[in-house]
Amino acid sequence: MNEFFRPPQVGRRAFKVWQRNRDAWLKFYKASLVGNLAEPILFLLAFGLGLGRFVRNVGGVPYIKFIAPGLVISAAMNAASFECTFGSFTRMSTQKSYDAIIVTPVNIDEVAAGDILWGATKGFISAIIMLPVLAAFGLMDSPWLILSPILYLLMSLMFASMALIVTAFVPSYDYYAYYFSLVISPMFFFSGIFFPLSTLPGWVMNVAWFTPLIHAVNVSRALATGHFYAGLVVDTLWMVVFTLICSWTAIKFIRRRLIK
Repeated sequence: MNEFFRPPQVGRRAFKVWQRNRDAWLKFYKASLVGNLAEPILFLLAFGLGLGRFVRNVGGVPYIKFIAPGLVISAAMNAASFECTFGSFTRMSTQKSYDAIIVTPVNIDEVAAGDILWGATKGFISAIIMLPVLAAFGLMDSPWLILSPILYLLMSLMFASMALIVTAFVPSYDYYAYYFSLVISPMFFFSGIFFPLSTLPGWVMNVAWFTPLIHAVNVSRALATGHFYAGLVVDTLWMVVFTLICSWTAIKFIRRRLIK
């Protein structure tokens, strides 16, 4: 237990791991970008333009503009989560890239940190490339959106760290179905992306508050609409603290798995 609370040994060499993953991704980045864009755009069209014909506005905001900020966040969440689950497991167990890297001066903690940074980069890219698409629909016109990259990076780090914690325990790819079905999907549908959580029973709102996506959606929507309130400070602090806890935990559990 004392080892768990000892600070991770992470230095600049974690960036070398990030560079290695980046160089591998650049070989097929076009297909990756198309895949990252397809799902959120389909949701935008199906719900925003389809359901939006029946739900004119939510709280005075046009329905398609209400869901757009949350869909950007969900794109980042999915990209970071997939990269640090399937991608990290492949590097760790199938390709044995982790084993090859740690025989160099790069230590285990730096390998894990580099993977988190790369997963966060994938999430960040997925969110950023959504902005021109949404701008074409006239949905992202707030001057406060200049601060959105900070949010996208923070929440991408958060979900990349969460995913790597799962990777530290799963014995095979099949087990990721539990994570995406029981954690990611419920957050996607019950974090206020498509409807205000105030329409649900109080206990659902209480449970949702402890999940990370709702806080990112709240801040993203505020930046997109320019409507700010005091609770956003709590949302931001929650994400910062949760990200620090998850990244620390992910590095420690990956170390334990590789040493075993």
